[in-house]
Amino acid sequence: QVQLLESGGGSVQGGGSLRLSCVASGDIVTSRCMGWFRQVPGKEREGVAFIDSDSSTGYAEFVKGRFTISKDNAKNTLLLQMNSLKPEDTAMYYCAAVIWAVHCGSNWRKENTYKYWGQGTQVTVSS
Repeated sequence: QVQLLESGGGSVQGGGSLRLSCVASGDIVTSRCMGWFRQVPGKEREGVAFIDSDSSTGYAEFVKGRFTISKDNAKNTLLLQMNSLKPEDTAMYYCAAVIWAVHCGSNWRKENTYKYWGQGTQVTVSS
């Protein structure tokens, strides 16, 4: 059973930075498509960024140039570096992993592309 555990959330002022981590059980970070999502109450979960097994990446337009997704294969850890944070980035952030695919593909933004989810870590950005 795959387990994902996020950490690194917190409260920060606008313009600040945070780095989220997601530790995965097993070696899925090296071998599968993984992604970061976020959700605010009353809204659907939205895709933020993805990374393929070969470290190809993609981002939602609203975080391009500010967020960077990466992974530490040796530590089975997925990362999300968030810079120039804005109040609208306030949300619960989740990491997710697919069952077996090495590439995320064009459906990377869709929740049902992913099988495994962490419990989330809260990010709050004040103005």
